[in-house]
Amino acid sequence: MNAPRHRPDPDLTIVQLLPNLLTITAIAAGLTAIRFGFVGNYELSVQLILLAAVLDGIDGRLARMLKSDSALGAELDSLADFLNFGVAPVLVLYFWALQEMPREGWIAVLIYSVACVLRLARFNVDAKSEDASGRGGNFVGVPAPAGAMLVMLPMFISFSVSEAPILPGWLIALNMVLVGFLLISRIPTPSFKKARIARPRAKFFIIGFAFVGAAVLTFAWVTLAVLTVAYILLVIANLARMRGGPADPSVETPQADLKTPDLIAQAPAPRTAKPQAHRKQPPEKNRTRHQTVNRKDTGCEDTSGSGQKTTKHDRGK
Repeated sequence: MNAPRHRPDPDLTIVQLLPNLLTITAIAAGLTAIRFGFVGNYELSVQLILLAAVLDGIDGRLARMLKSDSALGAELDSLADFLNFGVAPVLVLYFWALQEMPREGWIAVLIYSVACVLRLARFNVDAKSEDASGRGGNFVGVPAPAGAMLVMLPMFISFSVSEAPILPGWLIALNMVLVGFLLISRIPTPSFKKARIARPRAKFFIIGFAFVGAAVLTFAWVTLAVLTVAYILLVIANLARMRGGPADPSVETPQADLKTPDLIAQAPAPRTAKPQAHRKQPPEKNRTRHQTVNRKDTGCEDTSGSGQKTTKHDRGK
């Protein structure tokens, strides 16, 4: 019996390789950002990190559209996320503002980077176990690209005024540590992957997107600082909304928990069949007396002691 021949995998087209090429381009942008940060060109470093974030948002969707997603592409994308959002931003920040406190600043860099790699590892495990973090329209913890934006917020604020840092180094390091803990937290953060726009409002959304794009190109640093602060407010509002309702819509709330004490108190008691009470029998004398009265009313009377009934007609005979 001949063994079945292994069929070679079909060749890939250049278009199907395009998502992986975009991921490689994002990695190159992150590495180049580190290099320009080392030589002191901080604005170009931040711009390259932002370019890597845009490419990260495109490659995955493009792979699903072209039906060319693979395990290799997923792992490559995860490694690119760690480099572009977990290493490059904090290294550029370290070269920019933490040179005067090298030890404390480096500890903050390590905390953020380790938190970022843990967050990406947790996301990969949840995705493989079909328990994705984006369930219910929310991520679990701050995603890595948003963490990079939050950690670079001091640079956005400073670049809108001058190139030199205007915030103290200890505050920048503290912000770095806090964002690192937000990455690995269980705080629900909004996900825009499943966001839907009503058809009548689509034109307003397109106009708003064009306005934001023009603002980024014209007033880049001010617009980026405003967008980052708006994201922080959105996370706070989403957290308040989640605290007000059930934490997980997929978990069914027990009916007993939905009842308030007032409703329980006002609920009618279940009706039970009452046992029929036995009628109290009158004493023997009273019972004989009642029987005699009843017989007189009906025209009958009882003979004394005999128990036989006689009528008026009988006595006449």
